[in-house]
Parts: sequence; structure tokens; C-alpha cells
Amino acid sequence: MSQAATPPLLSVHPTRALTDETFEISVENLPPGRPVTLHALHCSEDQDYWEAYGHYVSDHRGTVSAADHMSFGGTYEGKEPMGLLWSMRPVAGSRTGLRLRKMNVCAPMLVHISVHDGHEGFRERAALASALTERWYVAPGVQRIDVREGGVRGTLFIPPGPGPFPGLLDMWGGGGGLQEYRSAILASRGYASLALEYFAAGDLESAELELKYFETAFNIVKHHPQVMPDRVGLFGLSLGSTVTMYIATKSDVVKPRCCVCVNGSHLFQRTFSDQDQQMIQNLGKAHVDENNHHAWRDIGLALMSESNKLDVGKIKCPMLLVNGLDDQNTPSSELAEDVAQMMRAAGNEHLLTRVEYPDAGHLIEPPFSPHFRATNFKISGTKDKLVLLWGGRTKPHADAQEDSWRKILSFLQLHLYGDASPRAKL
Repeated sequence: MSQAATPPLLSVHPTRALTDETFEISVENLPPGRPVTLHALHCSEDQDYWEAYGHYVSDHRGTVSAADHMSFGGTYEGKEPMGLLWSMRPVAGSRTGLRLRKMNVCAPMLVHISVHDGHEGFRERAALASALTERWYVAPGVQRIDVREGGVRGTLFIPPGPGPFPGLLDMWGGGGGLQEYRSAILASRGYASLALEYFAAGDLESAELELKYFETAFNIVKHHPQVMPDRVGLFGLSLGSTVTMYIATKSDVVKPRCCVCVNGSHLFQRTFSDQDQQMIQNLGKAHVDENNHHAWRDIGLALMSESNKLDVGKIKCPMLLVNGLDDQNTPSSELAEDVAQMMRAAGNEHLLTRVEYPDAGHLIEPPFSPHFRATNFKISGTKDKLVLLWGGRTKPHADAQEDSWRKILSFLQLHLYGDASPRAKL
């Protein structure tokens, strides 16, 4: 380019937004027909670098817009306004089996966006222009409260304002630990949400203690002064969905207003310890692919006996099942069909809503989260680590995350707020 030429201008709007909101990326002042690459780079809290990029050609006006123009290659293709987020992957040479998850939700996810001349070898050239965008998990005014009450461990997020608000008990899967980011986003959308740590709860030594733990957690949400006590629901992914159905069928204390289950199962042993032992005993039924990735869906199929099933016909509240049809961890679609049959037999199928997504995998998370087809996993109750195959293809999985989030928020709006109109952004 001529030194006298106006330098390229890269715009990201808005530069600061919630993680489930979109942004617009455009470049101006390029020569017409110039091949350029848009690049996104993020350094995780574990100090791993993640990137995404798309190859573009500027139009007759010398502009590139991620929303209006085609990416001709890179980590995504086509007109994809958010491709620089959902197609993120570890940079070449990174550790294997990584999964990107936000731990400190009170700090934003920082993503550096840059534009480079050319397509092949673009990294070797200095950026023509760059910008920094902040992706937040908490809206201004959201309260984060550590919960250590009645033996319960978790984090409660309260939306801004006086309330009262509907509430949610939010449970993740068998990887254990305390994951706060979905609850933080839910609070930013108007729901008091308790992110619950439960899988690593070593003092839960019996079925009675386990159920009491969840009942206590539910009541912490229910009895909070800023929560509507009769409008508290359950939300789970993977094992968290199993726990959701477990609570809804077993507890005489918990009366959820609604349930959301993402790629879950109604197969459950008497305790988590029993559940672990059954899984370990059946690991030989797992399929291991050419990359030594372990797919556990066949284990679930082998365990589909009446003795292993929760009596989901007892569920008396609206329930939303979200399933990826390429789930390689759980036979979630087959299990969802069985749940539907059991609820139909009990006369409760009218309470069930199902959404399914072809080529989506197990880890259907809030929108624009990167797709993880396989990641490292530690088997509970053992010292063994392996790479679990979750399934899904990146583009359809990203579409499923975006669409399911809209449907989940609409479902919660209807059954916790009591109307179908969308909640105003906080």
C-alpha cells in the first residue's frame, strides 16, 4: 500500500458486551479486492492461547464485514458474524484435550481482534489494525454471593434491581468442580441462579444425604429474600440433567416450577458412588476411536434397563429437553425418547418440550462458546485420565448453542416469569 493511503480502520461494535450478545466486525480503508484475514486471539486463565480466523476479500468500496461478507477459509467459512468466537481452537503446538471455561466470571474474557494482509502466512505479517473486545459474564449490578450454608457449596448470582426474581438451581456435569459462568449469564438475564458444586461432595455418603443436599440447595434459592419462592426451577447439563430429574422425581420437598435438561439421562443408581462404580464396571463397553478418544454413549445404551431408570412419569412440571444428535458421550436422543414414552404413559407428556439438533454434540453451552469435540477428563473415583469424545461438528454445534439458548430463555420466561414476551436486556 502507498504510504499516503489512509490506514485501514478495524471496528468492533460493541467493544464491551455480554457473552451471549453479538458484535459487528468491519474493516474500512482497504484497497478494493484485497485479500485479508480477520484474526481473534485469546489467552485463557490457564495461559493457553486460543485463536480463530477467516479469510476475506475486500469489496469494491475497500471494506470487509464479518456479517455481510463471505469467509473463504480459515476456522470458519461463509457469512458468520460470530465465527471469530465459536470457531476458536487452541493454537498449533498447544497441550492436547483443552477446554476453554471461564473461572473468574467477574473479569471479562478479553479477545484481541486484528486484520492482516493476505491469507496464507498471515501470521508472519504485522497487523494492519487491531482492537480489543471485552466479553462479560455478569451485567452491571449483578451480585455474586459465595454460599457455604447447611453444608452446601456454590455461588449465588442475583440480578440487579430490587427483585424479587425467579430462581434457578444450576448444575453442571460429571467433571466436578464449581462452574459459575452459566449462572452468571442467567442472572444477567433476570434469574437468581445458584451454581452448585455437588459432584466432589465427599461427605454425601448415602442416598438420603445426597437428596438432602440438593433439597437444602434448592431451599437456599427459594428462601432468598430477592427470590419468588414459588418460581424456582432446575437447570442441568449432562450429569446435572440426571440430577435435575432425580430431584424432580425423588424429593417430597422440592417442587420445581420447571426443568431444563441438556443432553442428560434418566438412568441413575442409588447414590453417586454407585453411579461411579457402575460406570467403571462398564468402561469396557465404550468405543475407542483411532485417536484414542473414548465415546461412552454405548455404555448408556447398555444400561437402559427398567431397574436403572428414574420414574420420570412423576415429574409434574414443564420440562425442556435439549439434545444433540451426534452426542458421543450419552445416548441422549434415545434416552429423551424413552423419557417421552414414560411421561406419555403417566399422562404427563403435555409437560414435555423437546428440541434436537443434528450434528451437535454433548456439550451444548451458552452461545458463541467454542466447540469441543474431545477433551481431557478424569474419571471420578479413580486416578485415570483419558480424552472423552463429546461429538458434534463445529458449525452445526455452534448453531445449536445459539438456537437452544434462545429457546431456553423463552422457556424460562414463560414458566418462571409467566409470559412469553422476551425479557429486556439488563
